[in-house]
Amino acid sequence: MPKVALTTLGCKVNQFETETMEGLFKQKGYEIVPFEETADFYVINTCSVTSLGDRKSRQIIRRAQRQNEQAIIAVCGCYSQVHPEEIKAIEGVRVVLGTKERSQIVELVEQAAREDGIIDEVGNIMEARDFEDIPLYDMPQRTRAFLKIEDGCQNFCSYCIIPYARGPVKSRHLDKIHAEAKKLVAAGFKEIVLTGIHLGAYGRDLAGEVTLADACREVLKVEGLKRLRLGSLESIELSPDLFELIRSDERFCAHLHLPLQAGSDSVLKDMNRHYDTAEFARLIEHVEREVPGVAVSTDIIVGFPGETEEQFQQGLAFVAAMNFSRMHVFPYSRRSGTPAAERKDQIPDPVKKERAHRMQELAARKTQEFHQQFLGKTLRVLFETDTDGITDGLTDNYIRVYTDDAVVCGDLYEVELERLYRDGVWGKVTEKVK
Repeated sequence: MPKVALTTLGCKVNQFETETMEGLFKQKGYEIVPFEETADFYVINTCSVTSLGDRKSRQIIRRAQRQNEQAIIAVCGCYSQVHPEEIKAIEGVRVVLGTKERSQIVELVEQAAREDGIIDEVGNIMEARDFEDIPLYDMPQRTRAFLKIEDGCQNFCSYCIIPYARGPVKSRHLDKIHAEAKKLVAAGFKEIVLTGIHLGAYGRDLAGEVTLADACREVLKVEGLKRLRLGSLESIELSPDLFELIRSDERFCAHLHLPLQAGSDSVLKDMNRHYDTAEFARLIEHVEREVPGVAVSTDIIVGFPGETEEQFQQGLAFVAAMNFSRMHVFPYSRRSGTPAAERKDQIPDPVKKERAHRMQELAARKTQEFHQQFLGKTLRVLFETDTDGITDGLTDNYIRVYTDDAVVCGDLYEVELERLYRDGVWGKVTEKVK
């Protein structure tokens, strides 16, 4: 049978979408091989969040062409949606998709194998209104299962290209979410992570005032599920209904990823974020009061156009006052087609790099402080990977735990957290969770 190799750049949503496309090839009898091997077809699911994502996408396309000059190369995802002409200009590319029509991937690469030229199926994503529901054919080779329930974003932050790459909000129907979650739990997954491009907007396009809390309840109905975790949420979208569910159901992981992006009110306004630091701080205080031990992770962008040293210092001070468990720090990346890219007051790269370094140093200290709060306590850990006799996994509040005790990846254990270790904590297993 023909061989196909698939690879993913970018977010967990992209990873999920690649797994659904892999399932479509398996259904047709194709042999799936590692991307490093020679294949008849290569599928590259691209990212365009940063200019680095664009560059990596181009590099991987060229690598596939070098591995087999006769192969059919298909490119999909955010980068090809926003800049299809750049993709088509790369030697070896035969099929170009955007962020929809992935359900036709097998038919399109087969058509390319029969015909000459480039097949371009990139349409107007702003006209897309329906969630592209491709059920998982095969189970992912991980211990935690990602389940995509939403696509699209209508926030239009001034720095972000994603609304132009993904189009408006499109939500998966509740019955399909339940069915997919049931399949994942039956396959042995203990934890499901709900993902989406703008997850908190789930249900806005559906009739009947459906919300993210409703989607969570559908998953929590599945017998045998041990954990439910949410992907990234906007802080202002943490509704009382959803918050009550997190607080009341012990299977709901005590971890929220709430992107702050900047700790200066003036920068937040320039970014077209719909809150200020006071609102954000009040929400975090409320979450921490109602859910003891909760982990709140966040994203920070430094070097946004016009950001002064004083504004950056404001951001440092605000972040230092927050009890963030983890911070992902990004230097601002100029994205053509966004309002921020047109500004004349761009920050020089050396300044952005230096500010990122300072913020990352603070981030490392905040993570260590968060971990220290739990030393001596016993938490449940879902172990994931084993490397040279050391196994690691995550607590429900997203602490990375390492041990050399005998455990089985994919299973939950009670673990006493003993000391700081690497990017997490070293622990001693006390018992397996039944």
